[in-house]
Amino acid sequence: MKKIVLLALCAGFTLTSCVSKKEFAALQAKQQQTEDLLNTATVKLNSCLTDRSTALAKAEGLQNRLDDLKASNQQLIESSKDLTMLTTKGADNLERSLESLKERDLKITRLQDALTKKDSVTLALVTSLKKEVGMDDQDIQINVEKGVVFISLSDKVLFKSGSYNLSTRANEILGKVATVINGKPDFEALVEGHTDNVPYSGGGVLIDNLDLSAKRAAAVVRQLITLGANPAQLIAAGRGEFLPLVPNTSAENKSLNRRTKIYILPKIDQFYEMIETEMKNLEKGGQ
Repeated sequence: MKKIVLLALCAGFTLTSCVSKKEFAALQAKQQQTEDLLNTATVKLNSCLTDRSTALAKAEGLQNRLDDLKASNQQLIESSKDLTMLTTKGADNLERSLESLKERDLKITRLQDALTKKDSVTLALVTSLKKEVGMDDQDIQINVEKGVVFISLSDKVLFKSGSYNLSTRANEILGKVATVINGKPDFEALVEGHTDNVPYSGGGVLIDNLDLSAKRAAAVVRQLITLGANPAQLIAAGRGEFLPLVPNTSAENKSLNRRTKIYILPKIDQFYEMIETEMKNLEKGGQ
C-alpha cells in the first residue's frame, strides 16, 4: 500500500513537469478512487476471513456434536439390546412365577376341598350323635374341639365316686355311642378318663388318680365292646388330674373336671390318604 502511494507521488512529481494541471487533477482523482476501492476490498477481505474463521469454528463444533450424537446413539443401541434381553428374561421369569402361583393356588384349593370335606363329615357326625344320643343333660355334652367331635360325660352318669365300676345308666348311654361307632367304620373312638386333684385313697390295685382314670377309660372301652362296638376302633387312655377343664378350687369345679371324654375321630392315616389322593389328582391334572 505504501509502495503504491510513493510510486504515485514520484509519478506525480515527474508528470508535473510534463502534464497540465487538468490532467494531474484527473490522475489524482483516479488515484483516490483506486485507493478507495483498495480499502473497500481490504475491508471485505478481512470480513471474509473473519466469517471463514467463524464458519470453521461452527463446523468444528457441529462435527464434535455429531461425534457425540453418534456415540450416544451407539450407547442407546447397546442399552436397547441389553434392555431387550432383560425384558425377555423378565417376561420368562414372570411367566414362570405366574405358573408357579397358579399351581400353588390349585394345591391350596385341593387342600381346602379336602378340609371342607372333613368339616362336612364332622358336621354330619355331630348331627348323627345328637340325634342318636338325643339327650338334653348338662352332664352329657356333644361338641367339636379343634375339628374333632367328642362326647363329654360327667363321672356322675358313669361311675360311683372313687370307683371304676360302671353305673346302670352308663349302659344306656354307651349303647347309643356304640351304635354311632358301628355306623362309622372309618373312624376311631378314643376314650379318655379325667379326675380332679383330690388324691386317690380307695386302696386296692389302684395307686393314684392316673390309675383311676385309666381304669375308667378301660371300663368304658370294655363295655362298648360288649355292646357291639368294633374293638379295633377303640382306644383307652387315662389323663388323671393333669388336664383339668377349670381350676380345682371348688366342689363344683372338681365335679366338672371328673369326666370321661369319648373322641370320635377319623383315622389319621385315612385323612392323610385323602389329602395324598387329592395331590395325585392335582399332578395328573397338571400334566
